[in-house]
Amino acid sequence: METDCQPSQILRSTFMNRITRTELKAKLDGEKNFRLINCLDDWAFRIKRIPGSIHFEKNTWETLNPTEEVIVYCSNPGCTASVLVYQQLIDHGFQNVWHYAGGIADWEDAGYPLEGDWVGPKQSEA
Repeated sequence: METDCQPSQILRSTFMNRITRTELKAKLDGEKNFRLINCLDDWAFRIKRIPGSIHFEKNTWETLNPTEEVIVYCSNPGCTASVLVYQQLIDHGFQNVWHYAGGIADWEDAGYPLEGDWVGPKQSEA
């Protein structure tokens, strides 16, 4: 499965569990009992991501528990990478998957912290 931002397939379902920026921030500030997955390519993951994210790779789903809460995101609302990963997780029996559609752009617009090679000290401390 490719996880770039190019539409590459039609989803079988348009229903998705969604999480807002505010809800995700509250979860990150509170409980840590979930997995946050960045669905972009390796280069994009390395340069900028939401703190605590893991990188989605071809078989990442095999390292996760299908009953744990998983939140997927990518770069912005127009990016389809996280939509495709969301669908792949559902197809593999994951039961508690959420989509943060705003992605890195929305997170950064709020002034929330980021981490990665291109993140300055001010962005990582927000």
